[in-house]
Amino acid sequence: MPPKLIALEEHFDSGLFHMTDPLHSRLPEHIDSRLHDISDLRTKDIDNGGLALQVLSHVGGPTPVEECRKANDMLAEACKKSSGKMAGFAMLPMQDPTIAAEELERCVKQLNFPGALINNHLEDGTRYEDEKFWPVFAKAVELDVPIYIHPVYPGTNLQEHYTGPGLSDFSSTMMATAAWGWHSETGLHVLRLFAAGLFDRFPKLKLVIGHMGEMLPYMLERTIHSTRVWGEFKRSLRTVWEENIWVTTSGMFSLPPLECLLKVTPKDKVMYGVDYPFSTTETGLEFVKQIEESGILSKEEFEGFCFGNAERLLKVKV
Repeated sequence: MPPKLIALEEHFDSGLFHMTDPLHSRLPEHIDSRLHDISDLRTKDIDNGGLALQVLSHVGGPTPVEECRKANDMLAEACKKSSGKMAGFAMLPMQDPTIAAEELERCVKQLNFPGALINNHLEDGTRYEDEKFWPVFAKAVELDVPIYIHPVYPGTNLQEHYTGPGLSDFSSTMMATAAWGWHSETGLHVLRLFAAGLFDRFPKLKLVIGHMGEMLPYMLERTIHSTRVWGEFKRSLRTVWEENIWVTTSGMFSLPPLECLLKVTPKDKVMYGVDYPFSTTETGLEFVKQIEESGILSKEEFEGFCFGNAERLLKVKV
């Protein structure tokens, strides 16, 4: 059996937002019911997956200010009642960076959240390389907590990239989300933040990305090589990848991409994730056992992957 497990990309839906995108409107009942449950059903799945701690974050979508606050309060209350089995990442209204920074501080200092998870972009597709968004990252550095950048349904500026004659509605939806777009767009966002100088401004910033690195590990060496003509940076992309980026396995349960990730990433920056309830905790547990049996990690590295790296990043103890 694996040691203790901490899962970092695990979702819930507060019911406070009206989700109208094609993916959420098609969720099967067994996923939708688990997405809305933050008590008994979720606790049962946590136990079935051998989890010591599930770190919850709100599923992506609109982020009006008052609803974000209510969702964070709802999550904090559920965490208090979970007997230590759940923790929370703050939901932030990134369209208003000043308020988002204030909400991050409230969630960390008053609700005891170990960080935040933010949508990859605003509803219109705007990303965060513009310095007007940087007060949020500055606050994260001040509080010494990580920001998890998570895929979200394509903004209005990108939807036409995934539609066209001869494509079914559902194939377009999946290419825009779990099959490709979520991951390529999030990986691109990390590169845009680097190119904008975010990590030179905030060298202690801690970012987390999921899904085995959102396609970046496979392209990393080529991308790093190309940055020699991107401009002048105090911190190279390799330094940023090795010191500022943590990666979870969320939603991916295959050894080859994990082997690629481990070959280009410090092993103390790689962590476990399930992507619950879109993936099951039981599937995650079986993958952890497969990793252990493969021998690609030493005993110490394996324990770091399962829980130790997350404990250090989030400053929690399970």
